Amino acid sequence: MVSKWMALALAQAREAADRGETPVGAVLVYDGKVIAAAGNRVEELSDPTAHAEILVVREAARLLQTPRLVGADLYVTLEPCPMCATALSFARIKRVFFGAFDPKGGGIDHGPRIFGQPTCHHQPEVFGGISEQACAALLVDFFKARRT
Repeated sequence: MVSKWMALALAQAREAADRGETPVGAVLVYDGKVIAAAGNRVEELSDPTAHAEILVVREAARLLQTPRLVGADLYVTLEPCPMCATALSFARIKRVFFGAFDPKGGGIDHGPRIFGQPTCHHQPEVFGGISEQACAALLVDFFKARRT
């Protein structure tokens, strides 16, 4: 199932790239069903918080009418940044599955390692490197095309 959900997140990332957004996609799964799916919309919405992770958490919380998404799993194509990692903790996400590692901007395995901080009240299980090559290639190709 993991690869199925990550494939959906990759499709969201490709759609984001087609819109000129950094190609990151996310899918939030609850009770074995996709509750929300999104790609980055930072540029489109002129909103620095419109990362794919934040968008799916907002939509799922709205649909389920709760700010705590206990039992939900997040699949995202790139290691969440510190802002997103903190939001995932606040939302009480059960598990985070991410594709490409982000040594420069990541907030889970890199940077501030949000879930390892003593001030972090909820630490989801984390699984990195899921479909890593496909997720990383999408980002590399996107930025390579921007530089040429």
